[in-house]
Amino acid sequence: MTVIKQIVFLKRRADLALPEFKAYYESHHRKIGERVLGGYATQYLRRYLVPLGAEPPGGFEFDVMTEMWFPNESVQKACMQHLSDPVIQEEIAIDEAKLFEPGTKWGCLVSEVESSMP
Repeated sequence: MTVIKQIVFLKRRADLALPEFKAYYESHHRKIGERVLGGYATQYLRRYLVPLGAEPPGGFEFDVMTEMWFPNESVQKACMQHLSDPVIQEEIAIDEAKLFEPGTKWGCLVSEVESSMP
């Protein structure tokens, strides 16, 4: 089965502590994502980075990886077209300004290769 995974890497605003950032994302921004991705994405995940010790100098380049899974390429492209609606873009941009450091958002499609482990 082919699944298209799109990942967006996001850095929190410098004035937000990680717990505050995560709480807002999960209680507000996530709901926008669920609504605008509904009918397109089969999964919508947020993967937060949690330091195992000291953060690298200057901090992490991103604080959360947002994954959107689509059943195929045509659905992913249709979703991106849907998200290009100016009303949707404005709503997302207004909420993103409350969370993310400007100019640090970037995304990609993911090609996965899995190893079978003994």
